[in-house]
Amino acid sequence: MDMKTFITGATGFIGASIVRELLKDGREVRALVRSGSNTANLDGLDVELWQGDLRDAHGLEQGLKGCDVLYHAAADYRLWTRTPEEMYRINVDGTAAILEAALRNGLSRVVYTSSVGTLGNPGDGTPGTEATPVTLDDMVGHYKKSKFLAERTAERFVEKGLPLVIVNPSTPVGPLDIKPTPTGKIIVDVLNRRMPAYLDTGLNIIAVEDCARGHILAEQKGRIGEKYILGNTNLTLRDIFGLLEEITGLAAPKVRLPYLPILLAAYVNEGISRITGKEPLIPLAGVQMAAKFMFFDSSKAVSELGLPQTAVKDALERAVEWFRAHKQ
Repeated sequence: MDMKTFITGATGFIGASIVRELLKDGREVRALVRSGSNTANLDGLDVELWQGDLRDAHGLEQGLKGCDVLYHAAADYRLWTRTPEEMYRINVDGTAAILEAALRNGLSRVVYTSSVGTLGNPGDGTPGTEATPVTLDDMVGHYKKSKFLAERTAERFVEKGLPLVIVNPSTPVGPLDIKPTPTGKIIVDVLNRRMPAYLDTGLNIIAVEDCARGHILAEQKGRIGEKYILGNTNLTLRDIFGLLEEITGLAAPKVRLPYLPILLAAYVNEGISRITGKEPLIPLAGVQMAAKFMFFDSSKAVSELGLPQTAVKDALERAVEWFRAHKQ
């Protein structure tokens, strides 16, 4: 009997892209799906849907039976939340629960999806690497803090003997960005001409298909306990807008906002949100993150795993096509 590959976060942007790459390779896939979650990204795919929850340890153990590989790509990803403890429950405790289940089921390989947000970042435009020093105090906002702690949890399971590899995706772009991610939202805002100005920051962009393939390469070639940055090109936000202008023909925003007044406005917005419970117009964590250029060096994944490096402009083109087709 063929062993199955189990994946969490399969309905999301990166997860749904991993599922497609696994199916291309002829793999049998079982996907953890929360009840009531939007499964549009899996429509029409030959995937076994397993209803469950990262907070249910026993259920996870059942779900992993008959599987030999786990991709843990699920995370609660929001820049603002009224209930931070819920984010830690899913990102940290949920990671511990599924890795414990993987250990008990004797899986042959686990790939844990972290984020470049958990890595050290010089912030001055020098790209960060897997080895750049970093502490919990460097993490801005609950999402990054929770992902940082979850990555430490994954490392503890390696010490317990779990054959696990960590991947740290940078900023994927492309189709299936269903929510959309903050970067996808930038593209949508440009398409809808709702992006009058921008903050001077920088990102490392990778085609989501390359990012997904990088996960599979990490399973096949990654060294246990190692981290791999899945990224491609470092671009300033202005560079990204320039590419979007070439692709869409829509004028890129020309106004660069000064950082401090925006930061002040974000603090005020955050205060109002604490009272109203509504998401802030300007998420403070987003503004604080923008203070640093999120530039990273993915040469380790390229040399050790053979991570593909599709031109970023092609990835942005596919993202624009998908958002237009899905009327985001």
